[in-house]
Amino acid sequence: MKTLRTAVPIVLIGALVSGCATVQKEDWPTCAAIGGVTGAALGTIESSTYAGWGALLGGGIAAAYCWAQGQRDSDGDGVPDDRDKCPNTARGVQVDAQGCPLSVAAAVVEEVPVAAPVAQPRQETIVVNDLLFAFDSAELQPRDRQSLDEVISRLRRERADVRLTVVGHTDSVGADAYNQRLSMQRARAVADYLVANGISRQMIGDVRGVGESQPVASNETERGRQLNRRVEVIIDR
Repeated sequence: MKTLRTAVPIVLIGALVSGCATVQKEDWPTCAAIGGVTGAALGTIESSTYAGWGALLGGGIAAAYCWAQGQRDSDGDGVPDDRDKCPNTARGVQVDAQGCPLSVAAAVVEEVPVAAPVAQPRQETIVVNDLLFAFDSAELQPRDRQSLDEVISRLRRERADVRLTVVGHTDSVGADAYNQRLSMQRARAVADYLVANGISRQMIGDVRGVGESQPVASNETERGRQLNRRVEVIIDR
């Protein structure tokens, strides 16, 4: 009988410790209940009068052990936070050993930064340099049309409510009045080409020539005069 009294408490205590070894901190009420039952059983072995004290003592010890040894499980999925690869899982969802929902395959998603859209300026100027009009002519040459086709491709991406201004410029060779008239003719030739190739005439708000009055380079060099012979397409958004 003495051997039985010694063996049974050891078995009960071992069961209590092993039963509470893997619980969470939040399970301390369950541990307390188990400890109370175990304590009562231990007390009864010695005497029935010890059952109440055994239950109280066993419940307190078990609850304290559970709180001290248990690990926190914030989302309540049964996987401690330090091993939970999928925190904040919804209640009731079945999870694997890493705390991830069984119905969703765990995957590593690489976040690719998305560049913020670049705001377009309210006004933009497209410069078409050195249009090869024939001498004393506003007729566009084949290379001129190729350059303007690139401009048209660009303009087709604009909204329909933008307004275009086509401005012709010349170098300083020749009389001022002649250059003024020639720059206007060439600006009109460019505007007409844009319209003939799909750009709405309603988009073109103004067509004008300014002659040699707005150079962008020195007219003393061939390169400078080449830069000054230009047509500008100004986009107002």
